[in-house]
Amino acid sequence: MQLTDTTLAQLATALAAERKRQKLSREDAAAVCGVSTSFIRDAESNPANCSLGKLAKLVGGLGLSLEVSGFAAPITEARQAKADFGVADAQLVRRHD
Repeated sequence: MQLTDTTLAQLATALAAERKRQKLSREDAAAVCGVSTSFIRDAESNPANCSLGKLAKLVGGLGLSLEVSGFAAPITEARQAKADFGVADAQLVRRHD
């Protein structure tokens, strides 16, 4: 999936929906995910302005996964684990069930 204005909006909607599905306030989600409450607000409204590292913390803290793909050069196994945040064949955002 390429990141576009549309997919970023979908990411924002998915993050908010998952937080609400888990019945977490922004304050609770921030504490669980290790980010600030204002970051949660920003990620749920405009993730394009958020750092990838903090988005990864939020996504992982909510039990979701984030995939990075399309590398031009081969990636070693160790680098691949970091690149896809340890989740093989993941979608951009999905719940771990």
